[in-house]
Amino acid sequence: MTPAAGWVGAGPAVRPSPTAWAILLAVAALTLSAALLPGAQQVCALAAIVALGVPHGALDGEVARSVLRPRFGWAWFPVFALPYLALSALMLLAWHQVPGPTLAVFLLASVWHFGTEDAETGSGLEVIVRGGLPVGVPAMAHPEATAAVFRTVAGAPLTQLPDWLRAAAIAWLALAVVWAGHAALRGRGLAVPGLLAAMSTLLPPLTAFAIYFVGVHAPAHTAALIRSRVRAPRVRDERSAILLALPITALTLLIGAALWPLYGGAVPDRLLALTLQGLAALTLPHMLLEAGMARRERRASLPA
Repeated sequence: MTPAAGWVGAGPAVRPSPTAWAILLAVAALTLSAALLPGAQQVCALAAIVALGVPHGALDGEVARSVLRPRFGWAWFPVFALPYLALSALMLLAWHQVPGPTLAVFLLASVWHFGTEDAETGSGLEVIVRGGLPVGVPAMAHPEATAAVFRTVAGAPLTQLPDWLRAAAIAWLALAVVWAGHAALRGRGLAVPGLLAAMSTLLPPLTAFAIYFVGVHAPAHTAALIRSRVRAPRVRDERSAILLALPITALTLLIGAALWPLYGGAVPDRLLALTLQGLAALTLPHMLLEAGMARRERRASLPA
């Protein structure tokens, strides 16, 4: 799999940057970790998600800074962070109060978020298919293992996949076949979705998701910020992206450490619940920020 960012040079001189090498090594290590015991598999997958996936969301601070600092000066960070953390806290509370509906909302939001960032054409069909791949394939190929992940994350007594999720996975598969046929006829590349589907079929669900998250989603999001030059002007290259993500990444890890005593069970299960609940909690404000920036850019592009 070729990461979506981190390649330098042109033509035959193209070579992976140090960041891309790190991603490639992480993907290889995650693939090999499938041979470990289930608890060790979980820890490896979650460590990769935290170390290589979470920092891309930490760049939300840079996106917000570009809009808020001209208006609020030094106070831009609390203006950004307080609502962001409040929404995240509400999502964490929802996991503990209404885990079933929260799981459904999380999966739907994830499908939409992944799809809008992965889709090349922006069509609704491609958004659903590309976004649903990290969920739909594991649900079809590994229903018991996928249900076990959701049972741990939601803390709900799931012995099998919910009926609604099984029905959604079947519907997704039908749409995926239609989209793949249409894309093939138009000569569009199916290599990345095909490879992700194969990995999601052969590897444990959490391992496959980690590979997608750190090997495709996070690098693609970071590369888009680097290309933009508008959303986060200080994010000019990989080095600046890493350095600027460090403060909020560290804050996120500190918050996670503070929440750790609230979770019970064996260490791999506690880490699984905390990490994926935390991702869900961060996804909601992350998506709202992205939607707000997209709307702002559309308005700016309209003729005066």
